[in-house]
Amino acid sequence: MSFALDRQRFIIMGIVSQTSVVCLLLDLSSAKDVPAFYIFGDSLVDVGNNFYKKTLATPLFPNGIDFGNGYREVGLKNFPPPCLAPRTVGDVLLNGVINYASSGSGILKATGESYGDHISLENQISYFEKTRKDIISNIGIQAAKKLLREAIYILFIGTNNIRDISNVVDSGAALDTIISSLRSQLTRLYKLGARKFAVGNCGPYGCIPYTRDEYGVKDGSVNVYADIYAVFLDIVQNYISYGFEDAVNACCNVVGAHGGIIACTTISQVCSDRTKNVFWDPFHLTESANLIAAKHLLDGDLNYTSPMNSRQLVNTLEFSMEMNKNSKTVALHICNKRSIKKVMPI
Repeated sequence: MSFALDRQRFIIMGIVSQTSVVCLLLDLSSAKDVPAFYIFGDSLVDVGNNFYKKTLATPLFPNGIDFGNGYREVGLKNFPPPCLAPRTVGDVLLNGVINYASSGSGILKATGESYGDHISLENQISYFEKTRKDIISNIGIQAAKKLLREAIYILFIGTNNIRDISNVVDSGAALDTIISSLRSQLTRLYKLGARKFAVGNCGPYGCIPYTRDEYGVKDGSVNVYADIYAVFLDIVQNYISYGFEDAVNACCNVVGAHGGIIACTTISQVCSDRTKNVFWDPFHLTESANLIAAKHLLDGDLNYTSPMNSRQLVNTLEFSMEMNKNSKTVALHICNKRSIKKVMPI
């Protein structure tokens, strides 16, 4: 297989992997309100930039061996060109979609160095900065500012960073560094004229074959992911439907507009009916709210626990132990979500 053909396959496959994203965004641009899309990220959206780099992250079969006219399926006449392709110059820069993504890259500059040369998010934005200068040269500063202001900036990156910190002892501090860097890069794009962002989060890293083999689930074990964040938010946002009257103030109140300054003490004022409050003190739920949370985890649907709820987990383990006694060992390889969620104000 020639290098040119292999590169062509990689570029086309990159578009196939972007299909769902582009389909959604093409609906937004159908009325020609969106003049351009600029795509940043890792292998999930790389359409061939790495073939212009000295890196191991250029697979023989790029994201599969089956490929076709995916770009036509989403309404594009041609596939979005990688920014490093020699033809991505001149009028091509004004055709609506430029891709800066690089397989193996991440939010931090060092991410992906083990694969060789790559384009970190910082450098991807540097390439965009060059594109911006070329656009200004072609159509003038005012027209360029309008185009950049109305364009959509798509970012799908971060999974490789989650991989790198999976075994870090202080993963919280590492995650803070990643978030700080992402905030810095988004701010940089803003200063370059970007105003409309579509930022994807990281997928369930524990579900991919690499993680299954690297951290393999042991035979007979089952892992359930409990989304406490979702449970907590549901109670706070829908407190009235659960029979509460207050989802803001601490029932055991000492100081503060919401009783949130000092922990509950013997001198605190305690509400007469704790069943009407979501919060007992500045930090914790009341017994009534905790019972609802427990019910979500015990018998809830996939919005709160996956791949099953806690009651199903108990039954599954009992079944597994029974099978171990009377038959062959049962290997229950359940997807374990090894991912980190953190809310970040951009």
